[in-house]
Amino acid sequence: MEQNDQPVFGIEKLYVKDLSVEVPNAPEIFLERESPQIQIQLNSNGRGVGEGVYEVALTVTVTAKIGEKTVFLVEVGQAGIFRIMNVPEEQMEPLIAVACPNILYPYAREVVADAVTRAGFQPIVLQPVNFEAMYMQRLQEQEQSSAPTEVTIQ
Repeated sequence: MEQNDQPVFGIEKLYVKDLSVEVPNAPEIFLERESPQIQIQLNSNGRGVGEGVYEVALTVTVTAKIGEKTVFLVEVGQAGIFRIMNVPEEQMEPLIAVACPNILYPYAREVVADAVTRAGFQPIVLQPVNFEAMYMQRLQEQEQSSAPTEVTIQ
């Protein structure tokens, strides 16, 4: 069997594609003693950039609020370039939607914690994320939304 037919999955490059830190109510917000409510949003997407080369970007948005007042907002776009070759088509989407974000997430967590600390707050330590469960949930939602609806004609 030829070596060229073997599946290939490799990391070419990991990098911060986008980083935004906002503290819109500084300096007064530093006088607040109440603990903020933290909201976290995750989004990932992938695209081909060449033959067998894909960029996957994981965006993590962390918003901290006290009531209606924003304490801080941090958005990190952690990206990677991955070489994926000789992989069956039906396995490409799970690789890009699950395996690649699993690789990127620890780096995004570190950037979030560092950015929040540099903004003058206690670091936010993001909990582990099950990207496979998120992917499966998205597939179920797509199936339900594209399921034909029953129409009765009388």
